[in-house]
Amino acid sequence: SPTCASSSHHQTPAVTMAETADAQAVRLYVKGVVLGFKRGMRTQYCHTALIKIQGVEDSEDVDFYLGKKIAYIFKAHTEKKGSKYRVVWGKVCRAHGTNGVVKCKFRTNLPPKAIGGPVRVMLYPSRI
Repeated sequence: SPTCASSSHHQTPAVTMAETADAQAVRLYVKGVVLGFKRGMRTQYCHTALIKIQGVEDSEDVDFYLGKKIAYIFKAHTEKKGSKYRVVWGKVCRAHGTNGVVKCKFRTNLPPKAIGGPVRVMLYPSRI
């Protein structure tokens, strides 16, 4: 009797790249969370946000993300340019400590309601 591995009816058909691209979307960013703003004991510096990037656990991993673009996407009440969604763009500047948190500067300061909210860390521009 034939084994399962050698029988032809158990083999999967060859799938091309185009078929897999149609079947499932590919996420071209890494998820992150806004922790708050850079601050001292008494003073908060709103022009620099602290972001925790998913999967980054130490300062050596941060090196890959330096210079990468970050998007904070939020939904507004009024529609502009055919969409209710707005984006504030920023970039990763440096590490914050040794635990995988990064300091980021945005074009406009993030609103306070962004704290605890999601951001998208884009995988461009590439430095490789």
